[in-house]
Amino acid sequence: MFRIFDLSLLINGFPLKKAQAELRKIVTLSNEEYIEFIENKKREIVNYHLKNNPFYQELVGSKLFNNWNDLPILNKKNLQKPLSERLSKGYSKKNIYINKTSGSSGEPFIFAKDKYCHALTWASIVHRFAMHGINFNTSYQARFYGIPLDFIGNKKERFKDFLSRRYRFPIFDLSEKVLEKILIKFQNNPFDYINGYTSSIVLFAKYLEKKNIILKDICPTVKVCIVTSEMLFADDKKLMEKQFGIPIVNEYGASELDLIAFENQNGEWQVNAETLFVEILDENNNPVPNGISGRIVITSLFNKAHPFIRYEIGDTGVLDEKSTLKKPILKTLVGRTNDITVLPSGKITPGLTFYYITKSIIEDDGNVKEFTIKQTKIDSFEVEYVSEMELNGEQIQKINVAIELYLESNLKFTFTRKLTLNRSNRGKLKQFKSMV
Repeated sequence: MFRIFDLSLLINGFPLKKAQAELRKIVTLSNEEYIEFIENKKREIVNYHLKNNPFYQELVGSKLFNNWNDLPILNKKNLQKPLSERLSKGYSKKNIYINKTSGSSGEPFIFAKDKYCHALTWASIVHRFAMHGINFNTSYQARFYGIPLDFIGNKKERFKDFLSRRYRFPIFDLSEKVLEKILIKFQNNPFDYINGYTSSIVLFAKYLEKKNIILKDICPTVKVCIVTSEMLFADDKKLMEKQFGIPIVNEYGASELDLIAFENQNGEWQVNAETLFVEILDENNNPVPNGISGRIVITSLFNKAHPFIRYEIGDTGVLDEKSTLKKPILKTLVGRTNDITVLPSGKITPGLTFYYITKSIIEDDGNVKEFTIKQTKIDSFEVEYVSEMELNGEQIQKINVAIELYLESNLKFTFTRKLTLNRSNRGKLKQFKSMV
């Protein structure tokens, strides 16, 4: 069998086979062996960055550490400086994987992984999807994700989709006319699974409910739906299970890290304990007992190019009381919701669309630190941002071009520079909010 997905990673320098072999070893460790493994990996990754990463040395204030709980909490503000200032010795843009966070928390930044770490990320994803009968080399994905609309960016993503055996439904416009086209695509294609943003897939399920259609009846090959990036509410899950006629699997991840938690076949939200170390902390940065709510703080155990050690992701969660060190179960996750916006033309688009607009101002110069967007009227939006310098006319024009490209013409945007932005009682920014 021609493994085009595996080959595409290999060609780009990501050692997937080696990573999969290491992951298999970790998964088969006994509970006692795992305790030793996790302590060794925590110590190794901290010592590596204290020795090789000036950014992390400055954050810790020392080149040595004795107590894990004494290590500082790394937050997104710490990371809003040029990537070149955050990389470990021996790493440059030529030998790492680079990407940007979506900014869904209102605090976007550019991040990096070394190539082995990124290969482990993919090994972890492949391993968890396989639990539900999905093979990345052969299974055909119906993908509900955003996509760049500029010619080069669009073609790049479409090529990646081809290599990854997936067909992408752009989610910037989910009006009924577009949803009808999506339905026809399912009728005519043997999709094996659905993957994408929760809110977009929920809109498709509501459309099927209105039409009194069960997706499995018109696309018998589809067997599972995996939702990500936004909160999955119980009522929405029930609706999707009914209208799709297949299991709904909940994924929680972060592009700068890995899959954080993935629903297993027993319906448990199993935390990734192979490549990550996940902590739930109180306001004083102390671990809370299982069953108690706290801030989710995560350590990437293998990323040598860039430190993510005790990194506060911006969400609050609860680990189940039955969790063990090797098999933590996420009982509750608070946050990661995104509103839907309705535009004057009737076009419906998810709040995550604003990621593709704000990309135009997220440069690796650390200027724009935070932003929030509020829809005050059907055609009016307020953008509040924190930056070292006020956006100039050229930058605002660039944003306006992106607004017309991704949304529609004749929308009114005001830009206000602030010293600080209002936060929720959990300290998290909500990037987009509709008042309409």
